[in-house]
Parts: sequence; C-alpha cells; structure tokens
Amino acid sequence: MTSPEPLPEPYRSGDPAIRRAALSLFLAGVAVFALLYAPQPLLPELSQSFEVTPAAATLSVSLATLTLAIGLLIAGPVSERFGRTRLVHVSLAAASLLGLLCAVAPTWELLLVGRSLQGFALAGLPAVGVAYLNEELHPSVAGSATGLYVGGNAIGGMAGRLVSGALDDLGGWRVALGGIGVLGVACTVAVVALLPRSRRFVPAAPGLRTVVRSTRGVLTDPVLVGLYALAALLMGAFVAVFNVLGFRLAAAPYLLSTATAGLVFLVYALGSASSTAAGRLADRYGRRTVVPIATLVMLMGILLTLFTPLLAVVVALAVMTIGFFAAHGVASGWVAARAGLGGRARAQAASMYLFAYYAGSSVGGSLAGRVWSRQAWDGVVALTGGLMVVALAVTVLLARSTSLLGRGNPPVGS
Repeated sequence: MTSPEPLPEPYRSGDPAIRRAALSLFLAGVAVFALLYAPQPLLPELSQSFEVTPAAATLSVSLATLTLAIGLLIAGPVSERFGRTRLVHVSLAAASLLGLLCAVAPTWELLLVGRSLQGFALAGLPAVGVAYLNEELHPSVAGSATGLYVGGNAIGGMAGRLVSGALDDLGGWRVALGGIGVLGVACTVAVVALLPRSRRFVPAAPGLRTVVRSTRGVLTDPVLVGLYALAALLMGAFVAVFNVLGFRLAAAPYLLSTATAGLVFLVYALGSASSTAAGRLADRYGRRTVVPIATLVMLMGILLTLFTPLLAVVVALAVMTIGFFAAHGVASGWVAARAGLGGRARAQAASMYLFAYYAGSSVGGSLAGRVWSRQAWDGVVALTGGLMVVALAVTVLLARSTSLLGRGNPPVGS
C-alpha cells in the first residue's frame, strides 16, 4: 500500500498567490454581502410599494439570512468531500443570477421566494472562505488574510447598501436590486479568474458516518460552541440595529431620503479597516485578548445611538461597526484554527459558526422590526444591548479557555 503524497507547503509571506487568494476572497465577500443586504436601505420603500408592515418588510432580509444559515449546514459537509474553489464559483454565479431575477419579481410573495433562494445559494462562500485561507496559507499570514476577507464582507455590506440606496432614488427598488445583481456578476468573473485552486485540501471519506462524526466533533468542543453562541449574539444585535435604522432616519426629526440615509453605511469602511487591524493584533497578542475588547466597543456604540443628533448617531454607528467587525473577524479565524488544531473538520466548524451567525441575524432582524413598531428606538437599544451583555459574558468565558497547545496564549493560539 503506497503512502499518500505529502501536501504542498502552505503559502508564506511574499508569495504572489497570497495576494491573489486574499484579493479573490475579498471580492467574493464584497459580492456576498452586497447581494445579501441590498434590500436593507430599501425597507421603507418596499413597505410602501407592497403595502406591508415594517416587520413584514424586514423579511426580505431575514428570510435570506435564514436560508443562508440552512444552506451552510449543507455546504460545509459538501465542501469537505468535494473541495473549496468550485463551490465558491457556483455559489457566486447562482446568487448573482437570482439577484437579477429578484429585481423583476412581480409580487411580494415571489420577491420573498427569490430572496430565500438567493440566501441559500450564497452559502457556498461563507462555508469555505476561512477554511480555504487556513488550509492554503501559513499561520503567520492567515490571520491578516482572514481579516482582509472579513473586510471584504464589510465593504460589500457598505457598497450594497450605498449603491442600492442611490439607485433607488434614481429608478426605484427594482433598479437598485438589478444594479447589485450586476455587481455580483462582475465579482464572480474576477473570482473565477484570480482564486488559486486548492492545493492542500484533503477530501473527507464518503458516507453519512463521516458527516455524523465530523458534526459531532465540531459540536462537542466547548470553545467552538462558545464561538457559535458569540456569532449569533453579535450578528443578531448588529443586523437588528441596521434593519430598523432606515425607518428611524426616514421619520422625524431626520426625514432623510433613501439615498441620504444610505450614506450612514459609509461606516462599514471603518469595519473593513478594523477587521484587518484586529487580525494583526490577534496574530500578535492572541485572540482571547482581542475579542472581549472588540465586543465591549460594540456595546458602547449601541448605547451611544440613544443620543438624538444625527452626527451623534453616525459616530455611534461607527463605533459599533468597528467593534463588530473586529470581533467577528478574529472569532471566525479562531474557529478555523481551533478546529484544525483539534483535528476537526475546518469547513464544517466554520459552517456551524456561520449558521449561528446568520440564524442570529434572521432572529435579531425580525425581532427588531416588531420592537420598533411597539417601543421605537429605545426598545431596539434595550434588545440589542441585552444581547451584547450576554455576548460580553461569553467572551469572558472564552478568554479563560485553555489552548489546545497548552495554557499559554500563543499569537495564533486556538
């Protein structure tokens, strides 16, 4: 019996493939988040156009994040068996096409169906992005590359909301969603051309038993479970704030148009920078140090939104966004590193993390619409602030966890 061929060495600092991989997944992240959250600034108009309540309008976002979460449970195991890059290509192409179809949906019900299918299609990239980087890149550069990938998520979230808001003022919500679909197609073409193929991927053995065993492995480690809980809480609070922000800014005393209100999403650029910087800090000081601090920053930002002046609201959103993307960027890399060191399936662990992440988004976003209708902004802050207090408690427990490598806190520790 011949022994398997040794895997190629991971890409190290200075290798051009690192830039191609990081840029490709940055662009993929831009596409995913632009497509996923394009309807968010359009919620007030969708509510009026289809004559639905604000809570019902949020379903155009919440259903997509819910089906994305479900898709992750399938995409993770599939990628462990069949590979990473092909799934990324198919996922982006299908989601971009569905984005174009959503722009011509004739009824509210068909729009929700299209958004649900789009969310499911988008699951391919989040399921494998971080796992791919941790497989192909040396640990000394994986943290920074992961931060850049999450930064692409932030830029995509910002671009999707800004572009859709501007296009909405020019031609309505159909033009807005169609424009984001075209952006998704452009990013898909770039990713297919640039993303280096997987070199270090080792397919899992076929069969249901393998899937069950790998699933058990990623659900029995208390640190991984804690990171899943953290993802749900962070994303639930973050999306809750932004889902109802458009309604707040469209009402008195602001009375802002969709495009003008959409400018507040420029704070996402700070999120892109903070995730990259937090990745570098985690490489140097350890994930268990960075994540609690970032979570506390996010909580402070949410509380600051209680001030009324528009400038104060924008500053508060900036603080919240910096904290959110810093915490999420480091925590997502922590999941892949912890799974790899423990011999668990990286992509499946990442999928479970993101399942919790998007499930939290779906639940938090929907709850926020109901709370806004009944208790206005004070109720939204109470909801999201409570989620963040729990998240902070989880980070404290994670900070006390011991690495699989020992009790120290190594720069790339698990």
